[in-house]
Amino acid sequence: MSTTTRVCLLDGFRVTVDGADAGPGGLPRGVQRLVAHLGLCGRPVRGVVAGRLWPDVPQAQAQASLRSALWRAQRAVPGLVDATGSAVALAPGVRVDVRELLDRVHAVLDPATPVERLGTPAAALAGELLPGWYDDWVLLERERLRQLRLHALEVLAGRLVVAGRHGEAVQAAYAAARDEPLRESAHRAIVRVHLAEGNVTEAVRAYESFRDVLARELGVPPSRQMQELVARWRVRAATGRRVPAGVPRPRPAPADAPAGLPGS
Repeated sequence: MSTTTRVCLLDGFRVTVDGADAGPGGLPRGVQRLVAHLGLCGRPVRGVVAGRLWPDVPQAQAQASLRSALWRAQRAVPGLVDATGSAVALAPGVRVDVRELLDRVHAVLDPATPVERLGTPAAALAGELLPGWYDDWVLLERERLRQLRLHALEVLAGRLVVAGRHGEAVQAAYAAARDEPLRESAHRAIVRVHLAEGNVTEAVRAYESFRDVLARELGVPPSRQMQELVARWRVRAATGRRVPAGVPRPRPAPADAPAGLPGS
């Protein structure tokens, strides 16, 4: 009977075998760093792994540290790492939560993926990479993953709106804004969802809330693109009348606005 080994790097490091934590008392720190690096970087050659994980020691010492970490990993979780040849990788069949997250992100971003096949709630795109780790390679990958996740949430919101799934769309848009409160594209996604659903007052309220936060935190107004998104709808919400001719209408939809949304 085969076992299922899983490496978790989101919201903390963990290795499980058939659902149980691997290694009595947890894996040694050097093994954790090795496993995390392989989970993120695929199949690098040994010299690259040694130099990346032990950058402040001579190459010979770094290579010795790598051999020690590989031996400890094999002892704690047999079959976790494949160290045959000049390259090192996690063994085939080992599941990594970051890779699964990236698969979901790429599915959302791929226009060829039918929206009904996404089935991706906002929570499935959540998670911070290795919080509390400050290695340079972790910091770079953490920021890359964060940006990908935020963009995917915004795109997901737009695609769900087009499909008429407004409740899920607003959750995705607010998830992006919660992760990065000053990210204007996330707040534009929120406004578009409310407008698409016909909730003009909610759209105006969301715009004004973001405008106030932006003024308080950075001392700048929203972009012209966002101001024009709500210009005529704001007047309609306030007066209950059609928009006067003198009020400028929104410009054509920006590149990131999904087709068919009001104000786009």
